[in-house]
Amino acid sequence: MDILLRLLVAIGFALLVTAVVALVLHLVLRAIARRERWAGVLSRRTKHPFRTVLLVVLLWIAFTSSIPRNADAYPWRDEVVHAFLIVTIAAGCWLACQVAIFLEDLGLHRFRIDVPDNRQARRIRTQVLIIRRLTVALLVIIAVGAILLTFDGVEAAGASVLASAGLISVVAGLAAQSTLGNVFAGMQLAFSGSIRVDDVVVVEQQWGRIEEITLTYVVVHLWDDRRFVLPSTYFTSTPFENWTRTGSELLGAVEFDLDWRVSPADMRAELDRILDTSTIWDRRVKVLQVTDAVGGLVRVRILVTAPDAGGLFDLRCYVREEMVEWIQRTHPDALPVQRVQLTEPTAPAPRRRGRPAEGDSQLFGDDERGALFTGPIQTSGIPESER
Repeated sequence: MDILLRLLVAIGFALLVTAVVALVLHLVLRAIARRERWAGVLSRRTKHPFRTVLLVVLLWIAFTSSIPRNADAYPWRDEVVHAFLIVTIAAGCWLACQVAIFLEDLGLHRFRIDVPDNRQARRIRTQVLIIRRLTVALLVIIAVGAILLTFDGVEAAGASVLASAGLISVVAGLAAQSTLGNVFAGMQLAFSGSIRVDDVVVVEQQWGRIEEITLTYVVVHLWDDRRFVLPSTYFTSTPFENWTRTGSELLGAVEFDLDWRVSPADMRAELDRILDTSTIWDRRVKVLQVTDAVGGLVRVRILVTAPDAGGLFDLRCYVREEMVEWIQRTHPDALPVQRVQLTEPTAPAPRRRGRPAEGDSQLFGDDERGALFTGPIQTSGIPESER
């Protein structure tokens, strides 16, 4: 009974110490967060895992200090201590993962992607996200290995496991060949810079933005809010379009097929007026050219630029709409038309016979040349029986 009472007192003291330490740490971080943003982020990230680790460790100390080491009286003591050890390792892994994520977020805070020129920031963010997943996976593997080592007999089985490691690695490599290929492809994408988070790409004739890059797959956020999930190996083995590889600025074309009576000079003046009223045009390129004039129509191409892909699409639609309305209102004669020429049927000319007139160009009009192909066949020298 004394041991049980002492255990309850030790547990109560552990809970009290945990509450006091957690409260003091929370107040300190909140005071620092008023001047430094990282303190608030650290508090949110590590609050629950730190309290869990502290509570488990204090309860472990309370139990071991209250229950004496007596195998006959308390045969279950070692199993409880072993359980405390496993829980402590798991909670410590949780805390280490949260601290690693906090440090990575702290570095990412310096690289913002909500600014116009964010190519470098998106590259760093992509690499850090891949490193985060690798770090978390490594910490979990270490924690699982540490837990396994706490069981008796694992040390003795280590030699046999290492002896068969070669065969196991070959079998595992063959079984997970595609998965390992995607993992290496994901790492290659993260550090090669071929794609980054928030890049605008065209894959499988679908236009969208890179939303997420993992070790095994890439999520593309399509323009109509669908998600296109592709394996990482797709981007290392299949050609695709990256519209923001070196910058987010893009150039787009608007084309018109109009009548020959169109005035390119008037269209050019109207284009100046349209772009001056637009807030999307970035004022880099403004070109109007006649690129073709065959088949009864004149093709007019307008080139404009915008700061990003979404803005370019809206700008092209705006220029096209305004120009169509202007042509309909001020130059209806420039609208495309199809011309058809109607003629009266005439009687066919009579066929001439005899020698062609002087100056006619005929291959077989000459008598001597025509005789070579149409004259009588020479039969002299051929026996009568063979004629």
